[in-house]
Amino acid sequence: MPPVKTVLSRLRRRPILRVQLTLLYSGLVLGLLAAVLLATDLLHGHSAQRAPVGAPAAPATGGRAFDAGPAVIGLVAAVIALAGAWWLAGRFLRPLRAITTTAQEISATNLDRRLDLTGPADELTDLSRTLNDLFGRLQAAFDAQRHFVANASHELRTPLAGQRTLLQVALADPAADTASLRAACEEALQLGDQQERLIEALLTLATGERGVERWDPIDLAEITQGVISGHRREGDRRGVRIDAALAPAPAVGDPRLVTSLIANLLDNAVRHNVAGGRVTVSTTSSAEHAHIAISNTGPPVPHQDLERLFQPFHQAGTERVHRDGHGLGLAIVLAIAEAHGAGLSPHARAEGGLIVEVSFWRKRKP
Repeated sequence: MPPVKTVLSRLRRRPILRVQLTLLYSGLVLGLLAAVLLATDLLHGHSAQRAPVGAPAAPATGGRAFDAGPAVIGLVAAVIALAGAWWLAGRFLRPLRAITTTAQEISATNLDRRLDLTGPADELTDLSRTLNDLFGRLQAAFDAQRHFVANASHELRTPLAGQRTLLQVALADPAADTASLRAACEEALQLGDQQERLIEALLTLATGERGVERWDPIDLAEITQGVISGHRREGDRRGVRIDAALAPAPAVGDPRLVTSLIANLLDNAVRHNVAGGRVTVSTTSSAEHAHIAISNTGPPVPHQDLERLFQPFHQAGTERVHRDGHGLGLAIVLAIAEAHGAGLSPHARAEGGLIVEVSFWRKRKP
């Protein structure tokens, strides 16, 4: 039995929805019943007043006789209306109670659970679908947070350890001069730059996994043109030629995330290439989609490695494939594409290298 204070606090609060619905349903029924009884009584009295001439008169009494029949009928109807309204309200609110109970049970440790409300398409199923979408976004946010922490702790350990060892060796050398200490500091700065690039990539990855917060009209051709301009110097340095065929490709999405996707695709195509190689970039448009395709020459890519290429810090055998980068480029591409609901299709070229096609929606899908 609940404490007295708890009962009193519940009474002071607004009545529960079931009580409100019960009073509403029963009130409507009793109101209609009262109206019917009143109309019947009025009609009966009017008929008695218009009795035919010569009919025996009713015995005179000191007052109008009380007929208990309508009162009993009204009382029984009131009980039946209240009971029926209580049952009907409970049956109507049963799916809502199931939604509330399940939502309370869902926490940060079981966000993969979903509401399973079956039945006709109505407001309650819409509420269930909305909550499932909310739980999905929460799960993605928690997963992104866990991946961010795990990836950051794993990848930052190596440059931090290298930086610490480098400084310790330089300081422990009694014969160290200004030139050697300067060289050690320059190497430490390079390791710091590597950590900074890695942290920036991890932040971009976490942002892509969190989802799209703004949907703006964009043109893949314009964004790609700007990204190519920033990569030409790197391509020239590596002896890689970048060819572009950019047709207007209007779409919707987050301009910053889409720019990051294209930049990571182009950076991956330039880095994982061969001297004298080539990168080809094209943008096209169809009835519902805007497409971008980036292909490059390079070493052959085994078909079984295609999916793993888009995982963070992918390893081929015992060697990391991101010897010349941070190992998050294609993982960022995958996260941003999924956040936009875009199609991502990687293909290994028979002569070596990779083709990656991304298809964005021209209009935002509900």
